[in-house]
Amino acid sequence: MKNTFNQLLLVVAMLLTFACSPSKTEQPNIIFIISDDHAEQAISAYGHGLNHTPNIDRLATEGVRFTNATVTNSICAPSRAVILTGKHSHKNGLINNEVTFNGEQPTFPKLLKEGGYHTAIVGKWHLKSEPTGFDQWMVLPGQGEYYNPDFRTPDGLIRVPGYVTDIITEKSLEWLEAIKGQDQPFCLMVQHKAPHRNWMPSPDYLNHFDSTEIPVPDNFFDDYHTRGRAAREQEMEIDKIMFEGYDLKLTKPGTDEVIGDGWGDWYQRMSDEQKAMWHNAYRDKNEAFHEAKLQGKERALWKYKRYMQDYLSTIESVDDGVGKILDYLDQNGLAENTIVVYTSDQGFYLGEHGWFDKRFMYEESLSTPLLIRYPKAVQKGWVSDKLVQNLDFAQTFLDYAGVQAPDEMQGMSMRPVLEQSIDEWRDAVYYHYFEYPGIHAVKRHYGVSDGRYKLIHFYYDCDEWELYDLQNDPKEMNNLYGEDGYTAITDELKTRLNELRDQYEVPSIEQEMGERFITMSNKAKGAKITLEQGPDKPYDAPIEYLCDGNVKHFTPLWASDYEAFLGFNGKDVEVLIELSDNTPIQEIKMRFLDKRGSWVYAPEQVAVALSDDGKAFEPIKANLSGKTELLNNVFVVEKGVTGLSSEARFIKVNIKNFGAIPAGQPGAGYPSWLFCDEILVN
Repeated sequence: MKNTFNQLLLVVAMLLTFACSPSKTEQPNIIFIISDDHAEQAISAYGHGLNHTPNIDRLATEGVRFTNATVTNSICAPSRAVILTGKHSHKNGLINNEVTFNGEQPTFPKLLKEGGYHTAIVGKWHLKSEPTGFDQWMVLPGQGEYYNPDFRTPDGLIRVPGYVTDIITEKSLEWLEAIKGQDQPFCLMVQHKAPHRNWMPSPDYLNHFDSTEIPVPDNFFDDYHTRGRAAREQEMEIDKIMFEGYDLKLTKPGTDEVIGDGWGDWYQRMSDEQKAMWHNAYRDKNEAFHEAKLQGKERALWKYKRYMQDYLSTIESVDDGVGKILDYLDQNGLAENTIVVYTSDQGFYLGEHGWFDKRFMYEESLSTPLLIRYPKAVQKGWVSDKLVQNLDFAQTFLDYAGVQAPDEMQGMSMRPVLEQSIDEWRDAVYYHYFEYPGIHAVKRHYGVSDGRYKLIHFYYDCDEWELYDLQNDPKEMNNLYGEDGYTAITDELKTRLNELRDQYEVPSIEQEMGERFITMSNKAKGAKITLEQGPDKPYDAPIEYLCDGNVKHFTPLWASDYEAFLGFNGKDVEVLIELSDNTPIQEIKMRFLDKRGSWVYAPEQVAVALSDDGKAFEPIKANLSGKTELLNNVFVVEKGVTGLSSEARFIKVNIKNFGAIPAGQPGAGYPSWLFCDEILVN
């Protein structure tokens, strides 16, 4: 009897093991559809009323819609690296759009492939390195183009005629058809470029929203008076920042000549037929704009309307593509055992605070749409308010596939949430944005949100905190940090923030910035310094910092030994240094940033001249040598002369701005930024 009982226990244990560990035939298929910059405000299932997305909405009615899904770093490439690796940006190494992704580290597609899955990716990659872990890949180079896009493939670069969203959908379906009938589960990543800037609709939807009354956010004309420097000094305002040609599709009055502003070849790569179609769609609207001669708020509102018409029209093709994929699953009997995810790499501003773009930890860019359908295990038509993040995808997919996730992954499997089998979940999320100095000038910051309250710390060239009550102030218009009655919640959030930083092993600010400072002998320290022109805001530190002898590695402004990189937008710079008396000089060195993805270029020409009286200057007839080093994922270029045997009281340094940004680079045709750090005289 005892042996029989033990045998029965063994049988039960084996059955439980088989039930908990899916066989290959039970492993779910996975289709991960991710768009770029798709705000949840522009998905009708979220109830904002801006547009209608019936196919994406199917995932909400047939699965679960998340209302508290967030990202860890609201910018394209870092978000994608987090999704692949299940690790925060500081852990996977890709903290901004400038860095190249290290494809040697574990990723969920790689682990699924090792676990017996067919794997493929089609669409936007944006990580610079070659995709790894995929049986087949076809990805856009960089950001990619809307019309007649190029694609990177294992066999080289190819150009595919047509519209990018339609092409990505078609190639995804072709791959599904090619592996049909094979006795292996599959994981397909469908990664749309749309609706990323510059919001080019397909031929089918060019005038789709022309007659639609699009509501304007009530904080469109926000003056940021209750917020700090970060909100005031950003460069994301629709009225001030958008380009007339690239963003707004304007042509010169009375012509079909597109206003050139240097942003890629979005127009030139069109065929003649596509160009004719494009002009037919925009010509009358553009002429009406020119004739109206709008100014002030009316002009700003016109820009908002044009932006929203294009943005929402671009989403129409994405929704069509989702529908085609869902139809394919239905028609081939695959729907029941396929996890389908629709999300975005982050949220986006649709005029809130007067902005477009993302980056901030404010709700519109922190939040991301997330809808998941899995008929086999996920209940239909419900809503989850759990705090989930893009950090969680990798472990979720691996969990369902029965593949062990590496210990280094930092997310949580959403399986218990999806199957509504857990009450306790994370109580707060951590966020960290690194790309500054950079395009759009959003300051570095990190923070914590528990769904009700949010605490943000802006740093690098400021030391400012912001606190928001999301229940009573969902649009984050009133910073409560330091206000009476909020000390306790602030202290609680700071404690939770520090706990999360410890949990995720986030480097301290000093570690992030690298070596805090190197004090070097500088005969120019304390000298009188004159600039022919002042630096440009928001990079307007006191000019005395150019010669204080502290060579910094991006030390934050609030540190007592702060050293600034002064910024000059499209201008040459002349610096006059007046020493206390005639001084023997052996070397003169200076440092510049070089971050070309953010329009920052080190100068190619620097001239130095010396004088005893400040009137007659003798040029130094020597080549300016230079070296380049990589600090904090930004290149720092040093230029200077050594081996001098001169004596002078006045030193004049002429720095020639790089000039117009070259074709093919971000901001092509526009003036580059010049950033200068320290001028050393010894």
